[in-house]
Amino acid sequence: MPRTAEILMTKYCLTVTCPSTRGIVAAISTYLAAKGCNITDSSQFDDVETGRFFMRVSFVSEQGASLDDLTAGLDAAAADFGMTYAFHDEAEKMKVVIMVSRFGHCLNDLLYRWRIGALPIEIVAVISNHMDYQKVVVNHDIPYYCIKVTRENKPQAEAQLMQVVEDSGAELIVLARYMQVLSDELCRKMSGRIINIHHSFLPSFKGANPYKQAYERGVKLIGATSHYVTADLDEGPIIEQDTIRVTHAQSPEDYVSLGRDVESQVLARAIHAHIHRRAFLNGNKTVVFPASPGSYASERMG
Repeated sequence: MPRTAEILMTKYCLTVTCPSTRGIVAAISTYLAAKGCNITDSSQFDDVETGRFFMRVSFVSEQGASLDDLTAGLDAAAADFGMTYAFHDEAEKMKVVIMVSRFGHCLNDLLYRWRIGALPIEIVAVISNHMDYQKVVVNHDIPYYCIKVTRENKPQAEAQLMQVVEDSGAELIVLARYMQVLSDELCRKMSGRIINIHHSFLPSFKGANPYKQAYERGVKLIGATSHYVTADLDEGPIIEQDTIRVTHAQSPEDYVSLGRDVESQVLARAIHAHIHRRAFLNGNKTVVFPASPGSYASERMG
């Protein structure tokens, strides 16, 4: 194929969830072939416990089919299988709002990955309940909103937050060590569209200074967990986890430093999975398909 023709081909991905039954993969591949599309990557999972089927397909449209054309044509098959599905243009970057309080390691890491293209998102705003990172964010030409939160003004503060989300067209909220608990109403409204990061000591080491508690108990592994936010605090469906080994010779300060590193990496990988439509909610857990070869290098950076 001539190089010019290859460049003009549009890259899409299709995500599908539906009850498990025979013929789903065949129906989708046959439909895409009839539309002049060539599948470049495909992942699927059949959960025998829940009876749910999950699929993600990357493909190129060799005949210039639009998203509207593709969507309209699949409606009949979708109805037959009870599918929930969506087509996505892989060239379009997801709009993201990042929220942070006073721990800036995850924010700084995300800004760096975004700046060098390792995390292909559009950061449309950063929201904080403090002013600590205003200069850093504004220097990246990103809008910064300081929304103070108290027990008395929490409904008004969340209304301001949602106004920023709606005005910016954000599809995802990232809690990059944002230390305020979101209301049940907001968690339900943004279900599957808020990602959080926390140390993996929960629930063993609750409260303040979890790394100090871990040090005092002589733990040998510390880690981090990134998950979707639900009304149950820090108990949402897990997207990504990782650990790092520590020894008796390391100090509480070492634990904090190592913990910040692993938190930053885990959060970035969870966001990467979400924006590339590889993470699917499956009840209280998730289905997360592995990264395709073309995106693996950027996901593992850091």
